[in-house]
Amino acid sequence: MPQAPLSTQELIEANRIERDAVILRGGGLRRILLVSGLNFELRSEDEQNIALAGYQNFLNGLDFPIQIMIHSRKINIDDYIEELGATQAGEKNQLLAGLIGEYRGFIASLVAHNPIMEKKFFVVVPYDPYFADAGIAILRAVGAIFGRKKPPADTAEQGESLDASFVKLNERTEQAIAGLAQIGLRAVPLMKDELVELFYNLANPETVERRAKSE
Repeated sequence: MPQAPLSTQELIEANRIERDAVILRGGGLRRILLVSGLNFELRSEDEQNIALAGYQNFLNGLDFPIQIMIHSRKINIDDYIEELGATQAGEKNQLLAGLIGEYRGFIASLVAHNPIMEKKFFVVVPYDPYFADAGIAILRAVGAIFGRKKPPADTAEQGESLDASFVKLNERTEQAIAGLAQIGLRAVPLMKDELVELFYNLANPETVERRAKSE
């Protein structure tokens, strides 16, 4: 008997949002940063080389992995085109009204053949307490093989508290923000409401666009 398809909730590893961070089902924590863009093509060759070197130094300076995500979303400008039509209808100067009409037609034609896309850039900063637990277990096993004493108990061995995990996540977040700032990129952590909106948009792109058309 074929299995029923998994729901969106079952496919997403996120369990809940707490303290403006995503807590995964396995206990891992994720802080999501919204990062400003950089118009690379408009920069000179020297500026491009500096940006690339800075990006390389940023990645090499991290002692933890990060995830870079680009979210592309079609922008609906029906309201803007309707506003242009209302402006054209209310314009008494026939010359200006004609220019507005031509501009409105140009925009409508442009969007019909070339959808306007909005791109947002995100950096995901992780912290997984169970990696620390695995490291302690490996050290204990190696010590047993070579007859060494067990390493002293610590928070990782006893099960790291959520507060301690958030402290380490915040330290990584600050490090990532500082590193991005050095290459001219502004990074801002998403708050709870912004995280909810992001996940909703990712899971329901068509619903979001239909809602935008009706507003």
